[in-house]
Amino acid sequence: MKTYKYTINGNQYEVAIGDIVENTASVTVNGEAFTVEMEPEEEPVKKKVVVKTGVAQSSEPAASSSEGAAGNVNTANAIKAPLPGVITEIMVAVGDEVKSGDVLLVLEAMKMANNIEAEKAGTVKAILVSQGASVMEDTPLVVVE
Repeated sequence: MKTYKYTINGNQYEVAIGDIVENTASVTVNGEAFTVEMEPEEEPVKKKVVVKTGVAQSSEPAASSSEGAAGNVNTANAIKAPLPGVITEIMVAVGDEVKSGDVLLVLEAMKMANNIEAEKAGTVKAILVSQGASVMEDTPLVVVE
């Protein structure tokens, strides 16, 4: 049992809080017992995360690819961010030939630099992010075909 002493408008109260079962508490105020029904705690409001989609500007514009404008590039098979973070370095340009395992860009997450590597050999068709961009998990980063 926890006991508290309060002074309200010059009146002194000694409050003892006893057992709490679900939303009902046993309370004693200046020796007089009460059963108090408590309001349930409000559920915290979950904020919706809004992720902007589309193609971000990069240091090498995607329009320089042989495909034409970035809007023509299929991002379904793009290399995606494994976790949320910030793009700190882009190591390739549109048109570069890469081998499987080559580092394409660096993603900083939780104060650690993570190398994002090519999953297969091919040509960089589009870079969908820019240096300094914040990305969420599964955000398309680079298209290699």
